[in-house]
Amino acid sequence: MSDCIKEISAIETYTLRHAVMWPNMPMDYIVLANDEQGIHFGLFSNDTLIAVASLFIENNIAQFRKLATAIPEQGKGYGSQLLSHLIAYAKDKKAYKIWCNARTDKKEFYLKFGLEATNIVFRKHEIDYVVMEKIIIPQK
Repeated sequence: MSDCIKEISAIETYTLRHAVMWPNMPMDYIVLANDEQGIHFGLFSNDTLIAVASLFIENNIAQFRKLATAIPEQGKGYGSQLLSHLIAYAKDKKAYKIWCNARTDKKEFYLKFGLEATNIVFRKHEIDYVVMEKIIIPQK
């Protein structure tokens, strides 16, 4: 079994984003207005797309969005591999911080990677979120 992470187009993330995150919403609901400015990653296992995430770096701050792992493949470490890749990639690109809007029921997952919950919380379509962040390169 061979896993690899590679850059993909925004469009290639859409089917998995939709199926995992918002299956009851129209497909265009999962399209981000700035998708074309992002760097999109796919984790493939034996040439099958298993997990996706999108990274946006601006002013040396990286935000990852739409991290999604195929439902039958959740709990097998694919999301962890992809998130580790995002953090390393952002650090390599000289981002000093990485952050996300985490669903509160996924908070424990992000804590394992050193992200910390901020006091910024919000609700969107009946789902609670918390902003989580991690300093990856100390500011000088």
